[in-house]
Amino acid sequence: MQIIPAIDLKEGCAVRLSQGIMESAKVYADNPAELAKYFEDIGAQYLHIVDLDGAFAGKPKNCAVIEQIAKNCSLKIEVGGGIRDEDTIQMYLQSGVERVILGSIALKKPRFALEMAQKYAVVIGIDAKDGKVATEGWAKSGDVLAWEFAENFKGSKVEAIICTDIARDGMLGGLNVEFTKKIQEKSGLFTIASGGLSDFKDFESLCAEKIDGVIVGKAFYENKIDLREAFLKFG
Repeated sequence: MQIIPAIDLKEGCAVRLSQGIMESAKVYADNPAELAKYFEDIGAQYLHIVDLDGAFAGKPKNCAVIEQIAKNCSLKIEVGGGIRDEDTIQMYLQSGVERVILGSIALKKPRFALEMAQKYAVVIGIDAKDGKVATEGWAKSGDVLAWEFAENFKGSKVEAIICTDIARDGMLGGLNVEFTKKIQEKSGLFTIASGGLSDFKDFESLCAEKIDGVIVGKAFYENKIDLREAFLKFG
């Protein structure tokens, strides 16, 4: 299972939110590049970065910090938040990012997302409130069911789907494994769980359901899990 530590960026700092609410941001590191290097040193191979400012603004806001992170480590980095066009995709890939995450734009223009996946390394981010896809930094929620949306990418060149149950994100109450499994089944793609991981029991539940990967955020930052041990046991 891919275990992917997360760095969420707000004004250049590594923060965590609760349920996607920007006002809940808690700063954990003012040097994200050093944090990424630490993840690499303890066994990480991948890194998940979200430009929170970019997600809300609809355009990248922490590019310089992300480029610095990419230069400072050899992790395979995926980046999301405010990526709405091909130029931005190219910019990130040229700066050392491995793949990009399309969220809001994938919902608005699924054909565009599929076309980009034919040309570049693309991941689809599906973030849901009460099972319905949310966009614009999770500020807006529509009527599209997450698993129905996931079916649009079945058989495509999309590398993976990251699915987040927003109600659980940052709450340390446990992952929504059932939700993740449904996305995996409907899409037929490599599926990464996100939102609410709390302890090693979550890793065990994901392994039991053969979920492909998981993003680790607040559980690490709040010292709820030993990430080095997680890489050894489950990675």
